[in-house]
Amino acid sequence: MSQTDIAVRRLSGTAWGTLLAAALVLSITAAVTIGPASISAFDVWGSALKHLGLGGIRLPGLLDGIVWDLRLPRVLTAACVGAGLAMSGVVMQAITRNALADPYLLGLSSGASLGAVAVLLLGVAILLPVAAFAGAMAALVVTLALATASGSLTPTKTVLAGLAISSLASSVTSFVIFWSAQGDSYREVLGWLMGSLGGATWQSVVISAGALLVVGSPIVAAGRILDGFAFGDASAASLGINVPAVRWVMLAAAALLTGAMVAVSGSIGFVGLILPHMVRLLVGTGHRALLPLSALAGALFLVWADTLARSVLGPVEVPVGIITALVGAPVFALLLWRKGAAA
Repeated sequence: MSQTDIAVRRLSGTAWGTLLAAALVLSITAAVTIGPASISAFDVWGSALKHLGLGGIRLPGLLDGIVWDLRLPRVLTAACVGAGLAMSGVVMQAITRNALADPYLLGLSSGASLGAVAVLLLGVAILLPVAAFAGAMAALVVTLALATASGSLTPTKTVLAGLAISSLASSVTSFVIFWSAQGDSYREVLGWLMGSLGGATWQSVVISAGALLVVGSPIVAAGRILDGFAFGDASAASLGINVPAVRWVMLAAAALLTGAMVAVSGSIGFVGLILPHMVRLLVGTGHRALLPLSALAGALFLVWADTLARSVLGPVEVPVGIITALVGAPVFALLLWRKGAAA
């Protein structure tokens, strides 16, 4: 381990949490100011405080609408979605003991995509969050039912069942698009499948932030339990952990969290895969620090990825899933190379 690595590890989880939280607040403020309209950080905070009844300033009507109705809910949704996906990735990697696991491992993304595409093509886009969430949950139920059909639930069977259901749902989605999509509906469906926060509203903030609070908080509280899975089921059982029950509950919690995030953002890859690995380099493998710090890092990453997506080719908007893949793939390759070199 290099001297730099040693110095980084000496920073406590609290110190890293403080740094990441401060960076997130500054990034949210900066992201809202970026765009064609000239808006300052003072305008952002002034408008937000005014709407919250905490003083602030009243901006001219158009600028206030840009800050409060367009940019701020989008940036906050990006932060919540990034945090939720990163946290779900930590859980999936711990429970399956698979370093390549991510929130979409159990077919959640494919199930959500099938539900979303169905309502988009039926012309009832208002039901998209509900349909995407229902599709993700249906995929989870079928995956876990398939994994337990031949006995107890194990990490290997869970992964294999998830891959099978994911392939099936993706195939059905492709068939539905091929058979039914016409004209502009192709673009709408494709944009959602690649991940987009362009339609984020305060309702999106409520859904994603509510899921983080209701589902994410118990996950963070279960950090010590997840530590018990580090050396396998036998070691976890020897610590008094009810392995089958905990695995079911944690998989369901990760699925609920992922389903809520996918419902408001579409399919956004690599966030739940690479951020947990990057945070482990900073604080190690203990889940009491890893879970909250991964959430902060995921929020920070997706805020800037979405800001880049809406500004790099303005006024044309790039699906944020393309940005996360362009950044995530080489970063993940670098992490794999680093681990291989250290082995």
